[in-house]
Amino acid sequence: MNRQMIVGERIMYADGLAPVNCVFAATIEGHFSEQQVADALAKIQNRHPLLRSNVRKNATNVPAFVTNPDIPPIPIHIIERISDIQWEEISLLEWEKQFDLKKDPAARLVWLRSETVSDMLLVCPHCVCDGSGFVTLMRELLLLLDDAEMELEPYEGFQSVDSLVPASIRDSRMIHWKGKLFSVLAKGLFTILNPKPAPRTGDYYLLTHTLDKETTSALVKKCKTEKTTIQAALCTASLLAHRSVKGKAARNKVISPVDIRRYLPAIGRDHLFAFAPIVELSLTHKHAQNDFWAESRRMKQALVEKAENVNAAEMMFITEYFHGSTGALLRHMRSTKGSHDITISNMGVLDIPVSYNNFSVRAIHSPSVGFPWRNPNTLVVSTFAGKMDFSFCSNESFLPMIDAEKICREAMWVLLEGTQVAAAHRA
Repeated sequence: MNRQMIVGERIMYADGLAPVNCVFAATIEGHFSEQQVADALAKIQNRHPLLRSNVRKNATNVPAFVTNPDIPPIPIHIIERISDIQWEEISLLEWEKQFDLKKDPAARLVWLRSETVSDMLLVCPHCVCDGSGFVTLMRELLLLLDDAEMELEPYEGFQSVDSLVPASIRDSRMIHWKGKLFSVLAKGLFTILNPKPAPRTGDYYLLTHTLDKETTSALVKKCKTEKTTIQAALCTASLLAHRSVKGKAARNKVISPVDIRRYLPAIGRDHLFAFAPIVELSLTHKHAQNDFWAESRRMKQALVEKAENVNAAEMMFITEYFHGSTGALLRHMRSTKGSHDITISNMGVLDIPVSYNNFSVRAIHSPSVGFPWRNPNTLVVSTFAGKMDFSFCSNESFLPMIDAEKICREAMWVLLEGTQVAAAHRA
């Protein structure tokens, strides 16, 4: 592999100016050796081209992924496990430990180890891995720990955006013209604004919460009965909670990332990739609080319509004209509060087994990430073993943790109101 990063990857790389690390943790009951873990990681690294690549600047000064045949193995950092919440504390530390992608692989494993229980924390820079990629890595790690003889088939990484998009887009003079025009407009806008990154004075924090099976089942059932989706209900509840806690300071906008693999079949379901199209959603009714489920149905409709209208191939192709503006865009993201309240990523039901021959998985914790943007508010949701799990990530300098806790409590109350177990959950 020797290809320049696409613009979406460069943004998640932050051009190497700040760490943008994701952490995905699993709690495992069982025993395995350090050699087993090292062997499993070696097979994973051999399968995924991005884990065998380093970052170099190419002739046009754009960061590029270049295969390194002598790249070191994925490192393992072993720490004594002393509590059930230690993984949260370690996650916060890992957010800010920048990878040296000029020489080291784009992954590391932190192993919180005790005699019978382990927390396995996979850490990757966001520029190589999205939520779907994280699930793939964790699934492969667990399968290999259970069966050391299992083999993973390597795949070839793509060499340019041209190999991902249809010829109708590559050959369209209109799309080339749009890309050039939009890039000039963006460069002019950022030149006028010329923002400077706002200094971050507060600490990162991570808020977590897990619904039990009964509550999760009741919520899923309620959404189906009300003809809406979990994602629409989450977005509605979150925006209502922001409005309740922040008042006029709330922006009434949520960002919902969409898995790009549904639009570009050239990107394998189990391949690592980082770029995600987004749709923006808002409450449409002033009195949404009075009829949550009606608003949630409207939110679902808006989400479906906007997701169907995403042209990921054209978007990716056009944004390749923005490399000259990426630095200014990153400064903008690190200096302005943005027009949204929060980003909500729902990974759905994780395709990871609970029980294995030699161990069992007690819990999978939703991924977390410490974004260096001025607005880092991010909620990641996943469901494992029938339990819905939430990770809220932010920074004190943008949203004080006490306000984030109020927003999370309010959103959960609104979300569960009307389900059969809401009263018991609040108790």
